[in-house]
Amino acid sequence: MDTHSLLVLAVFEAASFAAAATGVIFRPGDWYNELNKPRWRPPDWLFAPVWTVLYASIGLSGWLVWREIGIAALPLGVYAAQLLLNAAWSPIFFGLHRPGLAVVEIMMLWAAILATIIVFHPVNAAAALLLVPYLAWVSFAAALNLSIWRRNRSRTLWQGAR
Repeated sequence: MDTHSLLVLAVFEAASFAAAATGVIFRPGDWYNELNKPRWRPPDWLFAPVWTVLYASIGLSGWLVWREIGIAALPLGVYAAQLLLNAAWSPIFFGLHRPGLAVVEIMMLWAAILATIIVFHPVNAAAALLLVPYLAWVSFAAALNLSIWRRNRSRTLWQGAR
């Protein structure tokens, strides 16, 4: 692997972890701790290691496609869209305290991940497969988000951040 390719890999990883930065900025706090959450919710400590592995896979996936076709408009445009949608969820849910809106957003993210897998597969099957655990985790996160919204919709969650 040449230096240029390694630098581009670093850029893809940086872009992926930049999407993760909103999850570091907008964190669960007292508001989240007071919510009624389902028993099947994983412990809080599990989210960071799972997302770390997923973000590394997301970056690697994009880089594998780039290696095959360069900066191709459709595949990497869809890839960029799913990264932006990924970055938007934490500010909506934790920042604005809007779990209902976050349900809509995470469904858009889910669709964007699926679209990314679909457009990546003909280019590089391994790149597409690297995103399958991400889609599975976001599917689980969407169910959790929906459950939290349904359990707490009578609360004053719709007024935005306090």
